[in-house]
Amino acid sequence: MLLFLALLLPAGPYVIGPEDVIAVQVWKEPEISRRVAVRPDGKISLPLVQDVQAAGLTPPQLVSALTEAFKLHLADPEVAVVVEQVHSKKFHVLGEVVRPGAYPLLGPTTILQGLTAAGGFRDFANKKGIQLLRGDRRYSFDYNAVLKGRKLEQNVPLEPGDTLVIP
Repeated sequence: MLLFLALLLPAGPYVIGPEDVIAVQVWKEPEISRRVAVRPDGKISLPLVQDVQAAGLTPPQLVSALTEAFKLHLADPEVAVVVEQVHSKKFHVLGEVVRPGAYPLLGPTTILQGLTAAGGFRDFANKKGIQLLRGDRRYSFDYNAVLKGRKLEQNVPLEPGDTLVIP
């Protein structure tokens, strides 16, 4: 039971990634406050401070970095950062599914749930030969066995960057 609960709890504070959309609010400075997307290089562009690294930081860490940067131009800047849209956490499904593609990973999602998001299998899918690619590792997933209550340990939570391959 504890292992199951650990899988559902977030692993730690949210880390901003490329393509995420964040709102940067500077108290009493509406011309500086704005909604920005994190660029592929991990930076955001804001008036006065130009390019600031955002990817790889938590919102509180970005607040600290922006506060320091704005101090060069403003007296006692009060900065808030809100992650409005998460686009950096994705998994991919390809092969013999109805809707192959990239899917957002917004919460705990198992392999079965990922396959459901992709619309299920096409007619000639090899349901016993599914592969989960995670970095340089490869894991097997036997859909039929998991549905019958066997090999349930194969139905692991997906992680950002995972790819499910359905032959």
